[in-house]
Amino acid sequence: MALGLGWKLHGDGKTLGPDDVVAPDERLSWGKTVGLGAQHVVAMFGATFVFPLLMGLNAQLAIMMSGIATICFLLIVGGRVPSYLGTSASFVGAVIAIRAQGGTSATVTGAILVAGAVLALVGVIIHFLGSGVLHKVLPPVVTGAVVMLIGFNLAPVVANVYWPQDQWVALLVMLFVVVCAVAFKGFVSRIAVFLALIFGYIISWLFDKVFGQITSFDAGAGKVTTHFRTNFDNLASQAWFGLPPTSTTGADGKEIVGIHAPSFSIAAILLVLPAVIALIAENTGHVKAVAEMTKADLDPYMGRAIAADGIGTVIASSVGGSPTTTYAENIGVMAATRVYSTAAYYVAAVVAIIFGLSPKFGALVASVPGGVLGGITVVLYGMIGLLGAKIWKENGVDFGNPINLVPVAAGIVIGIGGVSLKFSDTFELGGIALGTIVAVGAYHLARAVAPDDLRRRADAAGGTMISLGEREGDYGDADGVDDLYQDRPGGPDVRRG
Repeated sequence: MALGLGWKLHGDGKTLGPDDVVAPDERLSWGKTVGLGAQHVVAMFGATFVFPLLMGLNAQLAIMMSGIATICFLLIVGGRVPSYLGTSASFVGAVIAIRAQGGTSATVTGAILVAGAVLALVGVIIHFLGSGVLHKVLPPVVTGAVVMLIGFNLAPVVANVYWPQDQWVALLVMLFVVVCAVAFKGFVSRIAVFLALIFGYIISWLFDKVFGQITSFDAGAGKVTTHFRTNFDNLASQAWFGLPPTSTTGADGKEIVGIHAPSFSIAAILLVLPAVIALIAENTGHVKAVAEMTKADLDPYMGRAIAADGIGTVIASSVGGSPTTTYAENIGVMAATRVYSTAAYYVAAVVAIIFGLSPKFGALVASVPGGVLGGITVVLYGMIGLLGAKIWKENGVDFGNPINLVPVAAGIVIGIGGVSLKFSDTFELGGIALGTIVAVGAYHLARAVAPDDLRRRADAAGGTMISLGEREGDYGDADGVDDLYQDRPGGPDVRRG
């Protein structure tokens, strides 16, 4: 069927041989499909609700909208590209910058909505014109630089906001993520963030019982207070079923974020637009990885997939939800099971919507201790940055060539260091936005003025492809979670599909 809803039963739907592969348009029995859908929920869960918390958005709403966005994505690509749309990490740095300038959640989601619309437009252009024009505008050297500065720009947030809330819990959680991701194989390693959240909760609760209250920075209060690490006071009063709350203002004058309409600010929009470049790279790598696994030609669906992600972001942010992106954690589930059925993704989406309709679940998510987030973000943010270096390495970018070296060096330092360019008392560019503009603009300026031999060298070494792992059959993702697990003996190998 055109919408990809007509699944054929694979065999008897119950047994799989060692070499069996379940295609996107096939399914197993509904009992097994529900089980696979549950695995997809676990795989996407940790990052999908951690990143809304880091952006100051409602995690319950983000989970619900991720399910809705995933269904829209699957319908747009006609069921040919199995994928789950979870919360994107690429917007975190820009959102933090918007809030630092006094921006509200409405301003944040308005800027994200525009970025989603731009991504959708790019997808439409790619669908009709092909990906060649995109590769010329955003070669790997530029894409890698943007991804790198998006990740490393967040380092001060870890150091100044999350880590100080409970440095010992943060340290233990960080070590847990490292050990879980490296020491274990397959699916367990892929849900390291989710397991770290559970571990962090347990450790924080035990520390409360053994050591009592802690005196540290409290992000909610915005100052140093004496408090327990875990606080479930609001959990018991919440209903099991109901819509996410509507945004309100608390007694202390602070925003309690929930469902809300977006508002639009040019300054905020300019801050988040660089994330579109990261999303293009994520979606491109995702489609290539799925094509490698399923042995299908998905190039005709590349533009559709990018546009569908943009539409998913527009839909989610239009009610106050988080930006979306294709999740490579779920590709890991497919690589391990060799089941690529989109029916399992529909099940995962429905489960996410059900979670999103539970205020009690939302209260539990909102109670994640700050020290736990500190231990997770110190790994995740660094991984996002290093994905930029991964793009350079896999595409053979030559930094002996000044066309690549000089403009990118300037853009990265501007982005990471928070350099700003002031135009007036009410408008300035800085951080990620200015760094991206410099990296992209100065690169093309350097190409325009460079001698022919330098341009030929740049084209010969990493000048023609956007990838997050395509050359090695990898499945990179700028949410940063999965790339801990690449190329390890015994781990899932997308080339086996």
